[in-house]
Amino acid sequence: MLGDSNIMAVLPAKDINRAKDFYRDKLGIEPSESMEEGSYMYTCGQGTRFLLYQTDNAGTAKNTQMGWESDNLEAEMAELRGRGVVFEDYDFPGLKTENGVATASWGKAAWFLDSEGNIINIAQRS
Repeated sequence: MLGDSNIMAVLPAKDINRAKDFYRDKLGIEPSESMEEGSYMYTCGQGTRFLLYQTDNAGTAKNTQMGWESDNLEAEMAELRGRGVVFEDYDFPGLKTENGVATASWGKAAWFLDSEGNIINIAQRS
């Protein structure tokens, strides 16, 4: 059943207006629809979507919460850096970034924080 259903990410925001501005100004994404007060739906490639909603719990997760697939990670990073996005550097067992990029056998990836402290990922498969 669920394997045939569409899926969407759900991201928390302490300040929904600040988050909406971040996604517009830094990532170039506008909401595709306004849901109930304090939440917005965004539509991306191939009809994939994510919901941004207001809650005091935003920024508490210490894991990747959403990611995009890219055909050209470096170009995406350059454009986002030009808009003021700062990529994270990690040095954990099994994960080390160089200039914001981690390389693995399956490809490469980079992470940044949105305005609400959510960890967002961009990945490119080899």
